[in-house]
Amino acid sequence: MIRKFLLRLVAIIAGLFVVLWSALFLFQDKLIFQSVSLERNYVYSFNFNFQEYFIPVGGQHTDTLNALSFKPKEESKGLIIYFHGNRGNLQRWGQYAPNLTRHGYEVLMIDYRGYGKSTGKPGEQAFYSDARQVYQWARGRHPEGKLILYGRSLGSAVASHLATEVSCDLLILETPFDELRGVMDPYFEFGIQFLPLRYKFSNYENLRDVQSRVLILHGTADKVVPLSSALRLKSQLQSPEDFVIIPKGGHRNLGSFPEYQLALEKFLP
Repeated sequence: MIRKFLLRLVAIIAGLFVVLWSALFLFQDKLIFQSVSLERNYVYSFNFNFQEYFIPVGGQHTDTLNALSFKPKEESKGLIIYFHGNRGNLQRWGQYAPNLTRHGYEVLMIDYRGYGKSTGKPGEQAFYSDARQVYQWARGRHPEGKLILYGRSLGSAVASHLATEVSCDLLILETPFDELRGVMDPYFEFGIQFLPLRYKFSNYENLRDVQSRVLILHGTADKVVPLSSALRLKSQLQSPEDFVIIPKGGHRNLGSFPEYQLALEKFLP
């Protein structure tokens, strides 16, 4: 009797695992790339000035990425190319530009394929390829001066991968993970290795090949990307001081903490 019960319980657990495994495999794109589309004629609304661009990407320039440029009030010290997280579009992410323009830098934000007004289908390799073309486009308009790559959450892997291919003065990663699996709760670490993820987005591997200095910003109260995941990147940094932990900082509010601004003042002179 007990044996039959245990066999039935094991069968139920195995069945649930297969269902979960299949659902994750089939719907992981929707879970990872939580884009929000916008009509081409949508008018962005911010309380500060910006300029809009459409950057051609792809092998035959068959797709375009929507981009917004935010300029500082004073003369610009250089350019920051900003790769945002996995949700929303530029209407959401543009609000964070003043955190960087206040330090005297122009900020270029792009929407990935399938996000906002950008065309195409999102995907890891597409993000990497498009980032390289965005860099070339930006360098063509800013051939001189400092150039900084900034990646936030999912965008941290896009920025760090780009930093392995091109030259930059600084790489800044806000709320990064070691790799995409690292976003999962560490209590489920054993089961995570069996999840059928098609995407890796590995900051850990990328940082091995990054030559520029790297600044990492992460909060202790981040409920999206565990601090433990980001801490695995610390060994790849030039100095322990390049990893800034912000007490009580969450996933979306680091810019409101003085430790965040002090770190940027130090690294963005």
